[in-house]
Amino acid sequence: MPAPILYYITDRRAFSGDERSRQQRLLGKIEEASRAGVDYIQLREKDLSARDLEALAREALSVLRKANLQNATPERSSALLINSRTDVALAIGADGVHLPASDLDAEEVRRVWNLSDAGVPRRTKISVSCHGVEEVKQAAAKGVDLAIFAPVFEKKDAAEARPAGLDALRRACKAKIPVLALGGVTLENASACLGAGAAGIAGIRLFQEHDMAQIVARLAH
Repeated sequence: MPAPILYYITDRRAFSGDERSRQQRLLGKIEEASRAGVDYIQLREKDLSARDLEALAREALSVLRKANLQNATPERSSALLINSRTDVALAIGADGVHLPASDLDAEEVRRVWNLSDAGVPRRTKISVSCHGVEEVKQAAAKGVDLAIFAPVFEKKDAAEARPAGLDALRRACKAKIPVLALGGVTLENASACLGAGAAGIAGIRLFQEHDMAQIVARLAH
C-alpha cells in the first residue's frame, strides 16, 4: 500500500508576534515540512496583497528548494502550491496552484500555465477544493491532480460548516482522482479517512501545531 499523500496548508496568522515574525515562523515550518517528507505545501495567505504574497512565496520557494536538495529523494520531494493566485504561482515558478471551489476553471489554468514560458509547456500540479461527491467527479473530468475534500469532520472553529462524513468521503474516493481528506482530521481519525479510500491527508493545524517529523511518521503507518 503506497504511503499517504501529505498536504500542509499554511496559516501564518496562527503565530504570535508582528508580521515579519509570523512570516519567519511560517518559513521555518515550511522548511520543517519539507525535511519531514510532506508532499505538498499550499501557501494559503489570502489576506496578503498580490505584492506581499509574491514576496513571501519567493522566500517560501527558496526555503523549500534548499530543503529538497538536502533531504529529498527523487521519489519524494515537497511541492509548493499557491492558493488561488495563479498569477503569483507563475511569477515565482511555483510547482502549481490550488483552486477554491468557486475559482478559475482548472482547464483554463493549465492552458495559461502551459503557454506561459514562450510556448514551452510546463507541467503544473493543480489541486481543487471539493465539498461534495459531484464536485470531485467534475475535478477528475477536468484532469485535476488532487481533490481536497472538506470538511470531513466537524471543525471547532467552523461549527456552521456541515461535515460531509466518512460515507461521503468513501463515495468521493471512487472517482478517478486522488482525494485528500480535510476538515477536523486528527491523528486519531486519520486512519478512518485512509480506510475510507482517501489517498492522503490535508490539514492546517494538524501539521502546523505539531512536530512535523512526528506527524509524518504517525500518518505514514
